Amino acid sequence: MTLSATRHGGTHPRPTLQREDWESLDGPWSFAHDDADRGLAERWYAPGAAAGEVFDRTISVPFVPESEASGIHETGFHPVVWYRREITATVRPGRRVLLHLGAVDHEAHVWVDGRLAGHHVGGQTAFTCDLTDLLEPGEEHVVVVRAFDDPHDPELPRGKQDWREEPHGIWYHRSTGIWRSVWLEQVPDQHFTGFHWEFDMPRARVEVSLRLARRPLPGTTVRATLTAGEERLGAVEIAAHDTRVQGVVDVPAVRNTQDRDRLLWSPEHPHLIDVALEVLVDGEVVDEAASYLGLRTTGIDRGHFLLNGEPYFVRSVLEQGYWPSSHLTAPTLEAYRQEVELIKELGFTAARIHQKVEDPRFLFWADSLGLLIWGETANAYAYSPRAAAALTSEWTEIVEQCRPHPSVVTWVPVNESWGVRDLADSAPQKDLTIALTALTRALDPTRPVISNDGYELTGGDVIALHDYTTDAAALAANYASEDAAEATIAGRGPQRRRPVDDAAQHLNPDAPVMITEFGGIAYAAEGTWGYATVSSPEEFEQKVGGLFAALNDSPVLAGHCYTQLTDTLQEANGLATADRRPKLDAAVIRALVTGRDQA
Repeated sequence: MTLSATRHGGTHPRPTLQREDWESLDGPWSFAHDDADRGLAERWYAPGAAAGEVFDRTISVPFVPESEASGIHETGFHPVVWYRREITATVRPGRRVLLHLGAVDHEAHVWVDGRLAGHHVGGQTAFTCDLTDLLEPGEEHVVVVRAFDDPHDPELPRGKQDWREEPHGIWYHRSTGIWRSVWLEQVPDQHFTGFHWEFDMPRARVEVSLRLARRPLPGTTVRATLTAGEERLGAVEIAAHDTRVQGVVDVPAVRNTQDRDRLLWSPEHPHLIDVALEVLVDGEVVDEAASYLGLRTTGIDRGHFLLNGEPYFVRSVLEQGYWPSSHLTAPTLEAYRQEVELIKELGFTAARIHQKVEDPRFLFWADSLGLLIWGETANAYAYSPRAAAALTSEWTEIVEQCRPHPSVVTWVPVNESWGVRDLADSAPQKDLTIALTALTRALDPTRPVISNDGYELTGGDVIALHDYTTDAAALAANYASEDAAEATIAGRGPQRRRPVDDAAQHLNPDAPVMITEFGGIAYAAEGTWGYATVSSPEEFEQKVGGLFAALNDSPVLAGHCYTQLTDTLQEANGLATADRRPKLDAAVIRALVTGRDQA
């Protein structure tokens, strides 16, 4: 197999499970708003449904219609939108034609040639429609997508999407409809649909878990081969008796503990291991796919975050992942790499993706260039059983889809009690955060979980606090010693809410303390938003530098996360402008972040 998942250049929309036979459907689609919600009754999905009259506009996918990059650029309330495109697809014998949609906010229906191909709920996760049995004879077919996203429904996971017509405070424009890549893939009848891995460092082995599209025939085996460049690290061939296949690949090179550092993954040395995957029936290869992994472990011990078994101080930045012209979607694929490069250039080893799930190609560059990722999700604004079900369902898919990325090292299902605002006085809301923490551990026992980032923690593995004290001396005093930190945690906390809730029976006794939001210093024009405002680069350097020094000098903390990487609309509290230009020389910011002199 010649395809290398680690060297594809960040273009494949699903980096962790690649085949060569795929085609992007990004670009111009016919488009229509449906403010009266009449499209279903009038059968806009039918191939001949007056396409020129109904779909009278053109949108550039995958940019949302609220964005300038889409060509539509209408930011008002439009809860229902429709997309239409003709595609060329011929079904070859023994092959399946799959339509992949990277993310559609929030509920999507998909038709091909007027017949329903799929339905998906959840605005941040990918889904797939098998078109094979729906394609009419011939090569030209019509794909139609309807997206529904009620901007006034507070029970849906919305993240930073504003419910007002214009953005205010810390909220941004809405994102309706398709906002990640759409693509076609031709696959064999029997093929891989998923790949996960776990690295067992003491035993020098990788545990692999694969998912097949259908129940295997007798004589079916699955083969996984690990290589680092030209070096073959290990392989395993497993008899497949069900759609889920598990096995162990021994990696003898890791047993030499004096030599294994050259293979371990970390921000300083982001070594990736190519994985060649094959399905065989009676010894004949019927499917080939390429993936990769990073030989790394994460954990918690005695107040430390552990990477590869050793304490690792986390220097993180809050990443909103928002661009002026294209909103939650990067304007180009190259922008994902540039974003990771910028974060690392400024001295950070980690990024907390805030109130969204980032594109897999951003995660590919985090994997490739070495950036730890705090995996978060968009939260709702109100609690109800329906809201709890929506968050739980979407979060389960998020964990499943992001797990293969070695850069993702921590899970954050809830932020600052969003959607559970009355947690301190509501048993059901407490129970939801406790249940989400337990669910996340059940889905992925290899990564730490933060139950409710910021305050009112009901469990989890990290005491994650948000402290926007903008006086450096006062911030330092909060964490100057173990006694000071304990007093901060035991009181009402920097946000005037309980840092740790009384219901936190399941908090990891070894949980480290991290300040997972601080800073927020605005340096920009008047009328912008921030926790404090400065008016000159000198004042900005002094203010930001003082806050970093206060936390870097603490003997208690295991890490911190600065708010935020870039200015975002009215939020001018970025270390860089909205167009990604650092507000100070990058070397100066790096020295502030790391506490070391400029190099």
